[in-house]
Amino acid sequence: MSDLDDRLAEVRKSPRGRTVGAFFDFDGTLINGYSALTMMEQRARRGEVSPLEAARLWMVGLGAAVGRSDFEQFMRVGATAFRGREAGDIDELGERLLRTSLGGALYPEAWQLVAAHQEQGHRVVIASSALAFQVEPLARELAVTDILCTHLAQNDGVLTGELDGPILWGPAKAAAVREFATRHRVDLERSFAYGNGSEDLEFLSSVGRPRPVNPSSGLERAAMTRSWPVTRFKRASRPQRLIDVTRTVASYGGMAAAFATGLGVGLLNRSRADAVNLTMSMGSELALALAGVHVHVRGEEHLWTQRPAVFIFNHQSWLDGFVVMKLLRENVTGVAKKEVAKQPGFGQFAQLANMALVDRGAGTQAREALAPVVDRLREGYSIAISPEGTRSATPRLGTFKKGAFHMAMQGRVPIVPIVIRNAGELLWRGSNVIRSGTVDIVVHPPISVESWSAEDLDHHVAEVRQLFVDTLGHWPTATPAVRAEANGRRRTGRATPATKTKR
Repeated sequence: MSDLDDRLAEVRKSPRGRTVGAFFDFDGTLINGYSALTMMEQRARRGEVSPLEAARLWMVGLGAAVGRSDFEQFMRVGATAFRGREAGDIDELGERLLRTSLGGALYPEAWQLVAAHQEQGHRVVIASSALAFQVEPLARELAVTDILCTHLAQNDGVLTGELDGPILWGPAKAAAVREFATRHRVDLERSFAYGNGSEDLEFLSSVGRPRPVNPSSGLERAAMTRSWPVTRFKRASRPQRLIDVTRTVASYGGMAAAFATGLGVGLLNRSRADAVNLTMSMGSELALALAGVHVHVRGEEHLWTQRPAVFIFNHQSWLDGFVVMKLLRENVTGVAKKEVAKQPGFGQFAQLANMALVDRGAGTQAREALAPVVDRLREGYSIAISPEGTRSATPRLGTFKKGAFHMAMQGRVPIVPIVIRNAGELLWRGSNVIRSGTVDIVVHPPISVESWSAEDLDHHVAEVRQLFVDTLGHWPTATPAVRAEANGRRRTGRATPATKTKR
């Protein structure tokens, strides 16, 4: 078996340019599972599926899973479930599938392979029998614009319940790839193809570099006969094991216990800072340990060299919050809208945590709105914030907003980038259950903003975002000596020497 490093090395050594294609199957190759089944489950939960429709859609998924010769018939039967629906409604269903299910089913290894091909300037194409609305949202997340898939027919924006064009399964998918290559001058002999099922045999054979991933037994036998290298990705399905659920409950309980303890200490010492710092440090340690989550950090010293600072991190999972609290530990707070102060529960927590509550009203000037943030920085508090503004559905980095950078400029403190690689694999956006594992972190040196101005801010934001992109795409590998030193610190509890701001 070939591992992911072999595949990435092969891609990075291959010829550059758009004449080299990288064709990816969707179900079972880019994502773990079958999008047709996921779609049916989503519609069933919302009461949109009749028993007859449910049976038909299950047959569609079954045909995809076992590669039956009458798969096309099941696809046409399944298409009738959408007769009379607005095309826009189906697009919304696709976006909902991405946010709640398919984003979490994306294989991280597949994402890395797509990114590696894109770095080489290859023409990346998704080729699938799945319907367009199932494929397109995830394709956008992966920045893939070329899609070969099955389409639903429509008339004046209303779906007819029929298919428009061929079903790209088996030989039809291979034919579509060849036609695409001819039209766009892609050299198939130098191109790559990735697929997982026996029905992908002709599709894979259409290129010079066929690369089965997660192959079915039939495809694996064919690959062995043809000496095709095979790669298996880790199963990234939603956690369902009882141990995961038990650990998650214990983790939330540990955080709650730390909050109660911190509140008690804060009342005893009459110190809000003591309450928050104890809750953050003890709560994050308990929550992650009980969940079976370990944190491996490179550049840990940069967390302490300059404080206060604005710590920015990429955001894919609620687990990021626990991880950032564990890293920063004390004298740090966040930013929220002024309106949250009126929310029961969270409003009280925001005030206890001394969060900077900003007024984002239409009439509020930017400098005036950020005054509470500047006040916290001058008090010696650091700010932790995600410049993406929200969690992403996949590992792909979102657009960076300027707010965090304005905070650093007005507060005259540095930016410290914290790059989180795989928290979404352990707690993805659509789940409440934490999987055990290791979260990898790289902390970059503080970035001074003293010479920045409003006129060149866009340029600096783009540079910092590219730092995240480069780190995620080319993750640094620790040397044995560095790993041994880090393990020693974990065993002895010895902290990295740090310079902290005293208040």
